[in-house]
Amino acid sequence: MTAKLLVKRAGSTVVAGLLIVAMAVAANAGADIEAAPDITGPAKRPNIVLLLADDLGYSDLGAYGSEIQTPNLDRLAASGLRFSNFHVAASCAPTRAMLMTGLNSHSVGVANIPEAIPEDQAHAPAYQGVMHTHVPTIAEQLQAAGYRTVMTGKWHLGMDPERRPSARGFDRTFMLADTGADNWRHRSYLPIYETANWFEDGEPITLPDDFYSSEHLVDKAIEYIGNDGEEPFFAYVAFQAVHIPVQAPANFRDKYLQTYVGGWHALRAARSEGLVDAGILPDRLQGRPMPTTSDWQSLTPDQQAFEAKGMAVYAGMVDAMDHHIGRLINHVDLMGELDNTVFIFLSDNGAEGSLATRNIGGEARAPTGPFRAWMYTEGFNTDIETLGERDSYHDIGPAWASAAVGPLAWYKFFAGEGGLRVPLIISGASNGQNIAATTGGVSPVLGWATDIAPTILELAGIETLDSLPGKTLVPLISGETTELRAVKEGIGYELGGNKAFFRGSYKLVYNRYGSDNRWQLFNLAADPAEKTDLSAAEPQRFNAMLKAYNAWAEAQGVLPVADDYHQGRTVMLKGILNRPGLLATVALLLLLPVLILIALVVWLFRRRKVN
Repeated sequence: MTAKLLVKRAGSTVVAGLLIVAMAVAANAGADIEAAPDITGPAKRPNIVLLLADDLGYSDLGAYGSEIQTPNLDRLAASGLRFSNFHVAASCAPTRAMLMTGLNSHSVGVANIPEAIPEDQAHAPAYQGVMHTHVPTIAEQLQAAGYRTVMTGKWHLGMDPERRPSARGFDRTFMLADTGADNWRHRSYLPIYETANWFEDGEPITLPDDFYSSEHLVDKAIEYIGNDGEEPFFAYVAFQAVHIPVQAPANFRDKYLQTYVGGWHALRAARSEGLVDAGILPDRLQGRPMPTTSDWQSLTPDQQAFEAKGMAVYAGMVDAMDHHIGRLINHVDLMGELDNTVFIFLSDNGAEGSLATRNIGGEARAPTGPFRAWMYTEGFNTDIETLGERDSYHDIGPAWASAAVGPLAWYKFFAGEGGLRVPLIISGASNGQNIAATTGGVSPVLGWATDIAPTILELAGIETLDSLPGKTLVPLISGETTELRAVKEGIGYELGGNKAFFRGSYKLVYNRYGSDNRWQLFNLAADPAEKTDLSAAEPQRFNAMLKAYNAWAEAQGVLPVADDYHQGRTVMLKGILNRPGLLATVALLLLLPVLILIALVVWLFRRRKVN
């Protein structure tokens, strides 16, 4: 059963002039799309809600075996379909570009976030860091087909007026243009931004005093959706949870104050078991040791207490997001539209392992002094008593990030499964009929970020073109098929020099770190933890997949990175150089103790000379 049957398609055809123009422009500009799709008008098209978490780990939801309380998402999972083998890019903007267009991120100009693109790549079309304006978005296509379209949350696909979501097919928007921001105040979270760049309907705005990100983004989504169910709506809600800074209201945080005192090794083991208990993975896996994870027992008691409370903040932030998702679901129910609304929930990448506020061993890192100096000038603190609350700044670091993805290898930015494999839940109904043939099920089929756009368009009754690289997931959801891609069909990926190629159950992967700094081959069906490299045992497959990756990379305009390229350092360096005043201020703060010491020595010398 396909979406065409679910929406009880009418016999008439609706011509969407705006969409045809947009498609024609895209074709003339050399985009992946060749012509305008046919749009048919169903009797009653379903509302579609796309919920995107930020930096959420593979095992962070109750429906994926977590101890974190996510009852609303769990209910969606119980009435819909979960995906255990769905992949996205390992960083936010490339994934968001694929979700919005259905095209590979390089082909729409977002090979990486703009803040992390080095100067030797910035000339290339694939490395603009902002989404090409000639490529149609799903919002533009839905809007042209009669949908009301709303967007709230993090956009990060361009801040210029013509690239804001208000100019890319959304009727109402409340958006953050940056990689992230403070969840409590109108304030930047990194020194590379002078302020947090928030916009409503394309115009700069100032956040209210009572702002908390997850709550306010849902408030705005409810406001924009309204109470009128006459026209179908598409709502895209892109949460800041659980991006740095990790912040949560105390009542959500305090549920978990004793949950993580056993440390990250214990949590990773528990999450591995939880994934099996939830039916996500078939067998309990022992994840490979991560070189960036410190020994929990090497920490002092005070350090352990701080880290445990920090992870409680993270859990509270996930819990709060779920709570507000529940409010949105309840609003749709009060509208009388719950039996004609489809919810899609996923994360933009794996858990975030960056650490800027402190050093806790493991990976060698840059000194934290300059960043902490900036934090204090901005009014942030890291006090354990109020950790996660207003004015607090926290990042969980690589050890907790590894635990958040269970037994998977690596996390955000890396091409390991922990960076690319994310939870995906699709649930809901169309015209009173559940879209899932088997509720509460789990699909192990390999999926990719470009599959979401054709899925949304088919649910809306909009014909998509074969030139889109993604595959609609509707036949999987409806039980029409258990397969998505042909055996020989591959998926290529690259971001910041980390790269991968998927074909069937096999994955070719290259991570720019330590002993992983080479191509490796894994059978994900038997080894999702990526522990046994098969490159020597299966040289024919290895060479064939490497050849296929190279062909894909050439077609997509992939550029190599320098041997010394480091994404985090590039972000900070580019940002600081764009703010010379801040650079001088931080330098002065760092030099101030030295200047005071010199002044004291000079004063003592003169005093002794006088005496």
